[in-house]
Amino acid sequence: MKISVVIPVYNEVNTIAEIVRRVEAVPLDKEIIIVDDGSIDGTAEELRRLAAAGPSLRVIFKPRNEGKGAALREGFRHVTGDVVIIQDADLEYDPEDYPRLIDPIARGKADVVYGSRFLGSHRVFLFSHYLGNKILNLITNILYNCIFTDMETCYKAFRADVVRTFNLRSKSFGFEPEFTANVMRRGYRVYEVPISYDGRSYTEGKKITWRDGFVALYWLLRCRIEPMEIGTETLLRMEVVRKYNDWLFGRIAPWVGDRVLEVGAGIGNITRKLLARPYVIASDVSDKYVRMLRARFVEGDRLRIVRFDLDADDPGRFRDDRIDTVLCMNVIEHTDDDEAVLGRFREILAPGGRAVILVPACRALMSRLDANLGHRRRYSRREIRAKLERAGFAVEHLRFLNLPGAIGWFVNGRVLRRRMLPKNQMKLFDLVVPLLRLERLVPIPFGLSLLAVGKRNGGGGRTA
Repeated sequence: MKISVVIPVYNEVNTIAEIVRRVEAVPLDKEIIIVDDGSIDGTAEELRRLAAAGPSLRVIFKPRNEGKGAALREGFRHVTGDVVIIQDADLEYDPEDYPRLIDPIARGKADVVYGSRFLGSHRVFLFSHYLGNKILNLITNILYNCIFTDMETCYKAFRADVVRTFNLRSKSFGFEPEFTANVMRRGYRVYEVPISYDGRSYTEGKKITWRDGFVALYWLLRCRIEPMEIGTETLLRMEVVRKYNDWLFGRIAPWVGDRVLEVGAGIGNITRKLLARPYVIASDVSDKYVRMLRARFVEGDRLRIVRFDLDADDPGRFRDDRIDTVLCMNVIEHTDDDEAVLGRFREILAPGGRAVILVPACRALMSRLDANLGHRRRYSRREIRAKLERAGFAVEHLRFLNLPGAIGWFVNGRVLRRRMLPKNQMKLFDLVVPLLRLERLVPIPFGLSLLAVGKRNGGGGRTA
């Protein structure tokens, strides 16, 4: 793996040359990206000298001081490595710990690794800092249901794809809690490993103060309370309704074959349930979701993760994959031409293959909830049947699903005019999922969704 070491710098003229020397001495394939955050003590001049002497060193100069978070965001824009490591410009953290930091990522066990100062050998430092860290760790663990020993550590290593899924905003030392909140809310795999720590005193140049503790608390609370982008937040909320996801997969599983193309995989709520199949391609049009999928799953002979635009990309790219199932759940309602999309599914499928489609049902349910999720339409049984048949499919199965969900959607969307479904309401709904099993026994007259299964007709091209 190639490592990108990002170093934010502000007024570190006494230590910058030594830390660069130590980072360069680590025997790893790496690039070093230094962001000077408007230094005024001669650090900028020293960095120009170092950059001229070191071809692996890239220096970015910011015109004015904005803070550690702003400097790191600038550095992240320039990384080209597979794994990113954050390195402070002082000598508190030892680059010889890099192999220990990246090991869980290299072994496919972690997406993010924190280097804990409290698990390894460390210089005895200020009790006030120790107490502040303990309080912030406790609050973090309560808010995000985790067990960090050192959330505020500088040493964080993570797959480069991870940070590209975040919308980081803090310009100061609020970066640490904001980064941690994003990691935990998105469900990434996190490890802590022991590192050595040689903490500085204020007379030696320590910059963080008690005020930054309140900044950290602010970002922990803000990120816990405010929703993320509605589409991502909805997918994350759907991740926790595990009984519903199990029930839904149980309804589609009989129609899913051995060589599956999942279209619109999102963050992988259904992908995870497909991994027992011999061959799965998980795809999404969103670069953000593709990066999240690659951070959550390990690609190999049984799983590929690709970007695929239903409206624009050539379906012929999957011709050699012998796909027997196209699984598309709550996707085609977002597209410009859903019928053309169904035609592309037919081109992708091997003869006799199936398109397993889940779409939002009942136009009367169309509401603000749909608009915020980007739904362009909801479907009737007649409409989805006709479109599948015109695209060259014989409809084998067509049924409404989730009657209670339709009622909840109507109340939240049409009556209460909510922007998205409340998290607690979704958890409550998950408790009554066993009642949905009755829908197998008695066909329901309407539901939140329609499940349609179309078998590819023989011959080439689309049918009239």
